[in-house]
Order: sequence, then C-alpha cells, then structure tokens
Amino acid sequence: MTLAYIPSPSTGVIHLGPIPLRGYAFCIIIGVFIAVWLGNKRWIARGGKPGTVADIAVWAVPFGLVGGRLYHVITDYQLYFGEGRNWVDAFKIWEGGLGIWGAIALGAVGAWIGCRLRGIPLPAWADALAPGIALAQACGRWGNWFNQELYGRATDLPWAVKITEGANREAGTYHPTFLYESLWCVGVAVLVIWADRRFKLGHGRAFALYVASYCAGRGWIEYMRVDEAHHILGLRLNVWTAIVVFILAVTYFVLSARLRPGREEVVEPQAPVAAGDTPAQGGAKDAATDAKAVKDAPRKPAEPAVPGERPGDKAGEKSAAAPGAGAPKPAGAVKADLTKGAEDKAAQDKAAEAGKS
Repeated sequence: MTLAYIPSPSTGVIHLGPIPLRGYAFCIIIGVFIAVWLGNKRWIARGGKPGTVADIAVWAVPFGLVGGRLYHVITDYQLYFGEGRNWVDAFKIWEGGLGIWGAIALGAVGAWIGCRLRGIPLPAWADALAPGIALAQACGRWGNWFNQELYGRATDLPWAVKITEGANREAGTYHPTFLYESLWCVGVAVLVIWADRRFKLGHGRAFALYVASYCAGRGWIEYMRVDEAHHILGLRLNVWTAIVVFILAVTYFVLSARLRPGREEVVEPQAPVAAGDTPAQGGAKDAATDAKAVKDAPRKPAEPAVPGERPGDKAGEKSAAAPGAGAPKPAGAVKADLTKGAEDKAAQDKAAEAGKS
C-alpha cells in the first residue's frame, strides 16, 4: 500500500459557463510568457532593443505549435488513423500531444523569418531565448499532469503520481516522468544561464548547450515511460531522437567555438542618431562605434611643402609668384631691385607735384 503519492486532478478542464478552461493550455501559455519575458531581459542585456524578442515570438510560437503537433501526429499516427480512430482528433491539440522536437524545428523556421524581417542574426536571438525555452518546457510538462498522461512505470515511491481509471490507462501509482522532466528543464535553464555568464557564449552556442543538456535528460526519462510508442532496436523512437539531436548539438557547439570564437558585439542594428538627439537617445553604442571608425580610418600622408607655396594656398597649388621666385637671389640682383624701386618712387612723387601745380 502506497502511503504517500501525488494526486492527479479529477479533471483537466473547468467550464466557465460555455467557455472551457483547460489546464494543458494554461501550462503552455504560462510557459510562452516566461520564455518571452526572460528572453527579452537577456536580449536587452546583449544590446538588443526591448520588444524584439516578442516580435519574433509572434512568428516562432505559431510555427512551433504546428511543428510540435505534426511531430506527435506523425510519430503516433496509429492514435488518429488506426482502426476505430477518428482522424479529426488529430486537430484536438487541447487534449495533449506536442512533440518538442517538431516544436523546436518548425519554431526555428518561424524565428528565422522574424529575424530576417528585423535584420538580426538568428543564433544570437536563439542564445537569448534558450533558458526561457527550457523553463517553458518545465511549465508545459504540468499539462501532462492535468491530462494524466506520459507517466512512467509503476512504483510505490512517496512521490509517485496516482492515476485514475480512464481511456487507455489503468489506475495505480506510477513514476511521475512529467515531474522528472520539469525539474530537469529547470536545471537546464540554470546551467545555460550560468555557462553563458561564465564563458560568454555566442553564435548559437548557448542554444546548443540547452539542446544537448535537455537531450541528455530526455533520454533516460523517455526510457521510463510506458505509454504506447514505436520502438527501434529495442529503444523508443524518442530515445533515438534524443541521441541523434544530442550528437548534432555537441558537434555544432565544438565547431562553432573553433570557427567563430567569442560573442557577437552587435546583435541588433540601431537607428541612426537624429539631429538634436543625444547619444543616449539615438544609441550610445552607435556613436562610440562611429567615433572609433573615424579614429581608426587610415589618414592620407601630408604632401611635402612646395617652394613658393603660402599657407593659404590649396594643397598642391603654387603661389602666383613668377617662376623661380622661391629660389634665393644673388646680392647684385637684390641691389638692382632696390635701385629700381627708388627710381619708381621718385617718378611717382614728381608726377604728383606736377598735378598740384
């Protein structure tokens, strides 16, 4: 007899008049809000603009929901297209059934579209959102608790979850694999945040770390589940998926660190500073970048001074002096010039006196 266990909700939906409020949907929505909130804080800390994460999430979330549902329906097609099944149930997403692999894959396509429209790099955006996605999964797994699904083998441990009799399930106490995965995802989020601060991960490596660490936990948690699934060489399909994706994530992490070390200096283009704006209003980072560019720009070496050139003359232009004016004159020539000047002065004075008379 099990003395302690986690009770399951008697129902996963509460009706507010004609409106059904489903626990599964609430868990998904709460997870999305947490992911966007944390991602926005991390994006701003990286130098991005407030609201950019939410704008791109408008593309990523719908694509992710469709991708998650498609993965689930394709890999568990017998639940919807087998004998005695109704294919319409494939569209009833509120009854549960989202594959994280499809959600991330197709969600990345939506995020790529949003990033292209905003002119920002997808890897930098994914790095900012990575721990938030892990926390969103931690919240979303509690939707399985509301639906009494995705539990593990039977156990009498004090933290076992009690499942009631229902369609495709037997009453009993089982390993709460939804709880195991939820706690694991929280740990993944903490790991990514710590590693990102410690090692300044960039170019998608924080996201790769999230994917690899999640897959490491999903493998052994998936192995404990007893719900119907396809098997390959004695292992559940999702276990193989976790292994393959883990290898890909680690490979990307290593290659990225070698080919593109460090972190992106600019993650989002800033608007130019308008007339009258201060750098704080128009973007202090842009002003500093422009100043550095001017400072580092190669300067044209000054041309040597040209004989006879005055400071006011344009570069390369000679003064209006006669040719050879810049060369030193002999003493005799200087004396002749002085004598001629005196004669000219005397002639001018004589002409002035004649005019007076």
